[in-house]
Amino acid sequence: MSMKQYRADFPIFAHRHYINSCSYGALARQVEAAYGDYLACRRTKGADWPGWCAIHEDVRARFARLVGADADEVAVTTSASAGMSSLASALDVSGPRPVIVTTDQAFPTEAQIWHALAPRGAQVRHVREQGGQLDLEHMRELVDERTVLVAVPLVCYRHGALNDIAAIAQIAHDAGALVLVDGFQGLGAVPFDVRETGVDFLAGGALKYLLGSAGIGYFYARKSLIEGLYPAQTGWFAQADIHAMNIHANEPSPTARRFEQGTPSVPALYAAQAGLDYVLDVGVDQIHTHVQALNRALKDGVRALGGTLASPEEDARHGPMVAIRSTDDHALVAALEKDNIITSCRDGNLRVSAHLYNDMSDIEALLAALHEHRGLLA
Repeated sequence: MSMKQYRADFPIFAHRHYINSCSYGALARQVEAAYGDYLACRRTKGADWPGWCAIHEDVRARFARLVGADADEVAVTTSASAGMSSLASALDVSGPRPVIVTTDQAFPTEAQIWHALAPRGAQVRHVREQGGQLDLEHMRELVDERTVLVAVPLVCYRHGALNDIAAIAQIAHDAGALVLVDGFQGLGAVPFDVRETGVDFLAGGALKYLLGSAGIGYFYARKSLIEGLYPAQTGWFAQADIHAMNIHANEPSPTARRFEQGTPSVPALYAAQAGLDYVLDVGVDQIHTHVQALNRALKDGVRALGGTLASPEEDARHGPMVAIRSTDDHALVAALEKDNIITSCRDGNLRVSAHLYNDMSDIEALLAALHEHRGLLA
């Protein structure tokens, strides 16, 4: 099946050029049908906890397959924030390792979680950017024997830079620190393997390149670390036996389920299952190659217009998003929407994020519109 054939599964392309997966993935007919399956279950059964728990476990297994993990190393959470917050509640920042190293590329929720630990003794340091990339020499200066965790994004949400996760993990591990990756802006469009990169923790969610919905997040924890971490932020789905209904003790699961909390978003589980099915069927390697080709055409076209890329220019240094500098990014997004081209913006940059369902017609329409609105290009 060619990539062009997948486009027919996404109804939005009948009337829009949707190039905004960094904000929310386009809705596939299969995901829409999964919501219908949930509603049919509600109409006919009312409640189906055995069936819903089976979907929960299936989603866990599919995400594990996506990133090269074991299912027991994956928690299915309600958001990436929930997984990271659960980890934060398990970290000891009052002892000899109070330092958490984050970056100036951090999505706000990630950095805010670490700063929220300050009353418990955490000291948060920020690795600076240099030329749009993380300054790894600065990271080496900040990461030391007092560091408990290094937290970095796979792809920067502001401009799309792709970080060298294996190199960062080595820096953290050389100092005896753990490393967490926020993979939200890349998983599903950037190949990622937890074993090959050597990461200890990985957080993400279903709503962008994994084609699902809000309400589902994923949290990977390396198996050898799990039983040494005791999250204080917990719930009944985090227990060793969720059906025990024990109110006299907290007995966390020996698996990564201990990072889960309360009742999952069941409708979002249906969507996540369908979205993961779709991505795994197409294959992330094929998606990555397809998106890179579209992004090369986009970058060439922006340069020809005299525009300025906020993303690194080399394919290997940015993820699926290409960011373009603007004199008024919100006005440019609004102008493009009037042209039936859906994008988004952050930090003075227009964000263009192709996925498996995009083709050259989207890139050509965008470049033609940018030519018309070139006064908004920086």
